Amino acid sequence: MAEQGLTVIMAPAYNEAESLPDLLAAIPPALGERPYRVLIVDDGSSDATAEVVRDCGTRMPAEVVQHAHNRGLGAALRTGLEAAARVPGAAVVVTLDADNTHPPSLIPTLLAAMEDGGYDVVIASRYAPGGAEMGLSYLRHVLSRGASFLLGTFAPLRGARDYTCGFRAYRREILERAFAVYGDKLIEESGFACMAEVLLKIGLLGAKVGERGLVLRYDLKRGQSKMRIWRTMKRYGALIWAARTRWRKVAEATTGG
Repeated sequence: MAEQGLTVIMAPAYNEAESLPDLLAAIPPALGERPYRVLIVDDGSSDATAEVVRDCGTRMPAEVVQHAHNRGLGAALRTGLEAAARVPGAAVVVTLDADNTHPPSLIPTLLAAMEDGGYDVVIASRYAPGGAEMGLSYLRHVLSRGASFLLGTFAPLRGARDYTCGFRAYRREILERAFAVYGDKLIEESGFACMAEVLLKIGLLGAKVGERGLVLRYDLKRGQSKMRIWRTMKRYGALIWAARTRWRKVAEATTGG
């Protein structure tokens, strides 16, 4: 059963030294007796992000992987997924944000949904029953809703309503398959659109996707958002085109369909 194996919790981080202590402290009580490991990808932070993780690593199974310089969210996500999928005994990889807006207490719900529903990916969704957003600016709210609407309309993935939230649980097997098919091109986007990119590419491989409600606590975020809104919207449009053309061809050539 998926939840009985090792759960690897991975978060890309850039200058999150202030938020990480609260996030990391919430993980052990959330996981309880479940075996887990935490992997933080420090994407060239200029603050004490790496030191915070190393200090927590003396009290819990946490480690940091560092980029020598800031390479962007997409590169950090790719590094983290590759490293997490290689962890011995890993059954599920859970990704979440390092800014303390994604509650680790929801992880057991994602794992239970994966097992009960036989899902390859379970999304912590703001748009599933019980989901909501708190503290999000009107513009960010419109962006998130609009992006998921456009992606769901023009590049639909059965079972998905929230295409942009990075709080997800992936079966290790689906990640290994995705890397085998797409290689180092599994994540080509450098910015926030990478979250939708990896979901669409995995979906084209026939992954079964489910959702559980997430209350996004953006009011708990410390510091300014790193998202460039209009650039991100433009990239979502490019993703839709790619999903309907070249990515689909790659997936079909692999799956025979």
